[in-house]
Amino acid sequence: MESSLEAGRDEGPGAAVLRRLVFIELPAGQARDIGGFRTDPAIPIPVETGRDAERFDPADLTWEAMVAGMLRVLAWAPDHEHAAYYRAFVRAVRPGILGELSEAGIIKARNKDWEIAEEIFRALAGLYPEAPEPLVDLAVMFEDRAEAYTAAGKEALSEEMDERAFDSYKRLLALEPPFPPAYFNAAFFFLRRRNYERAKSLFETYAKIGDDEDKVQRSKEIVAKLGSQGYLDELFKEAYDLIRMNKEEEGLAKAKEFVERNPKVWNAWFLMGWAERRLGHWEEGRQAFEKALTLGAEGSDALNELAICLMELGLLDEARLRLEKALRLEPENGKLITNLGVIAYKRGRHAEAEGFFRSALEMEPEDQAAAAWLARLESGAEA
Repeated sequence: MESSLEAGRDEGPGAAVLRRLVFIELPAGQARDIGGFRTDPAIPIPVETGRDAERFDPADLTWEAMVAGMLRVLAWAPDHEHAAYYRAFVRAVRPGILGELSEAGIIKARNKDWEIAEEIFRALAGLYPEAPEPLVDLAVMFEDRAEAYTAAGKEALSEEMDERAFDSYKRLLALEPPFPPAYFNAAFFFLRRRNYERAKSLFETYAKIGDDEDKVQRSKEIVAKLGSQGYLDELFKEAYDLIRMNKEEEGLAKAKEFVERNPKVWNAWFLMGWAERRLGHWEEGRQAFEKALTLGAEGSDALNELAICLMELGLLDEARLRLEKALRLEPENGKLITNLGVIAYKRGRHAEAEGFFRSALEMEPEDQAAAAWLARLESGAEA
C-alpha cells in the first residue's frame, strides 16, 4: 500500500485533497469483468479515506471510495500514469456519471459552493477528455467566481479566477474539430475583460460556425456595436487601461480626447465620468454619467457610478432613485444593495442600513465593502 499520490507533492490546486488518498493493490487473481471492462489487480487503486492517508482504515475500502479516489486523481492529476485505466474503470462502474455529476456541479456552482463545483467539473474533464462540455462548465464557473470576488472587492482573487477561466478557454479553443459554443462563451469572457479585439474575432468566428440562429444573430449585433460605439478605437483602449492602472489624470486626458472625437457615443462619456469620479471630481463625474445615460448607456454601471457622485454631492434622494433603477436591472447586484445601505446610513436610518448591508453579505459573504460599513455601523461611528 502506498501512502499518498506523488502528484500531491507539488502543492498545486487539489494537493490537500490528493494527500487524503491511499493506493492499494487488490489481491492477485481477483480480476473481474464489469460491463465489458476487466479489472487489473496489478494497477494500484486510489481510495478516498476522508482523512490523512497515514490513518487509512481497511473499512474505508468500498466501491464508492474507490470511484471517489479515481475521480479525484482524474480531477487533480489527469496525466497520472494510470489515468486511462481509472477512466475506463469509473465509466464501467458508473455509466451514467456524466449527466449525474454535471447536474450536481451546476447546482453547486449556482449555490456558490465553488470548491466542490470546481472539483466536480475537473473530475468530469479528466474522466471525459473528449467531451468539451465539462470544460465549458468549468470556465463559466470560474467567470462567475471572478465576478463574485470583484463584487466583494477582492480583485486579486478575481484575477486568479479569470486566469483559470482563460486557461480553460485556451484548451477549448484548441479543440479539433472546433466546438462552437466555446467560441460564443469565450467571446463574452473577453468582452467582460475589455479585450474587445479578441471578443470581436471570436464573435465573428461563432457567426460563421455556430448553429444556434439566435446566438449567431446576437454575435453579429455585438460585432456591429463594438465598431459603432468606439470600443475598437485605440484611444479608447489607452484611456481605459490608464484609468484601470490608477493613472487617472493621464486617462482622463485621453478620455476627453475620445469624447471630442465621438461626442455621441455613450461609453466615451462613461469613460470620462469614470476617471472624474475616481479623481473625486463629483460634479464633473455627475455630468458625464448623465450624458452617458442620455445617449443610451446600458446596464447598471452608469446608474451606480452616477449615484456615487450624487451621494458625494449630498443629493441622497436622487442617488437612491438611480440605485433603485439599477437594482431593477440587476436585482442580485450586491454593490447596488450596499450603496443603498450607505444612503440609509448617511440619513441616520441605521436599522434600514443594517438590513441592506446584511442582505449584501447574504448574497456575497466576502463582500468587503458591506462588511466594512456594517462594522462601522456597529461601532457607532458617525456618517
